Amino acid sequence: MKKFIAILLTLTMVFTTAAALADLTFVTGGQTGTYFAFGTVLANYITNNTDVKVTAIAGNGSADNIDALDLEDDQLAFVQNDVAFYAYNGIRFERYEGKAVTSFRALASLYTETVQLVTCNPDIKSVADLKGKNVSIGASGSGVYFNAMDFLAAYDLTEADINPQYLSFGDSTEALKDGKIDAAFVVAGAPTTAVADLFTSKQGYLVSLDEEHIAKLQEISSAYTKSIIAAGTYTGQEEDTVTVGIKATIIANKEVSDDEAYTIVKTIFEGKEEITASHAKGAELDLEYASTCGLPYHPGAAKYFAEQGFTVEELPFE
Repeated sequence: MKKFIAILLTLTMVFTTAAALADLTFVTGGQTGTYFAFGTVLANYITNNTDVKVTAIAGNGSADNIDALDLEDDQLAFVQNDVAFYAYNGIRFERYEGKAVTSFRALASLYTETVQLVTCNPDIKSVADLKGKNVSIGASGSGVYFNAMDFLAAYDLTEADINPQYLSFGDSTEALKDGKIDAAFVVAGAPTTAVADLFTSKQGYLVSLDEEHIAKLQEISSAYTKSIIAAGTYTGQEEDTVTVGIKATIIANKEVSDDEAYTIVKTIFEGKEEITASHAKGAELDLEYASTCGLPYHPGAAKYFAEQGFTVEELPFE
């Protein structure tokens, strides 16, 4: 009997240790985008400085990342806050209309993703010029599609008015280099690796928005904010580019405990200096910015924000 109890205790300790050391999987974006690069830096920093082990993996983007958390294939994800809002509330676009996905909570918004309309054709100076053109509107399952549809709508165009291509950032810029497409939507923190690579090998252009169409986009979604991509962000970019941005937000499902969520958020914001040394987006980390995204927050994240003097909408999992 004593031998049996000893074996049982040993097995309990093994399983307990295994559970404690289990990785949280952080699904990001394509390998040439900011989600993947910055997400990898964050995952490594958290893993190296806490007892929470996080592994960043490539993903297709916001919509597919939300599905991955809903299916509990992954536990953490980068998403656009506009797409996450549509999903959580079951509104807009056929994918979510009447089919709310409420199995995730926000941890924090980290930086601004800009909607970049990229082309190598100097005659494309406006979204209106995309009519009849071959245009990449993002990989299937990415948030780029939602923004591309909004941009077209702001100019009284639809998906039927272009020849849509569903390409990742890397594939989009390769297609631009080869002349296979005329323009591509890229939604990511600037500079974006795929776009930077394009601009160093071929003359590229970013298309600006005017104030009228920025206002129209903000009528379509309140998540949009006016954003400037400063001249010189990319090789050969001689002027500021005026566009809109949304918030890159980390979300989590119920598999992330309150303690783990608290540790993740605390470690990111208190490690800002070290994180920035590894990726420039770390410089944008700001608690006030992080505490609003239009979504309910994970109780563990809410605890950290409260300690720092910020009140967020906290919603425990059922």
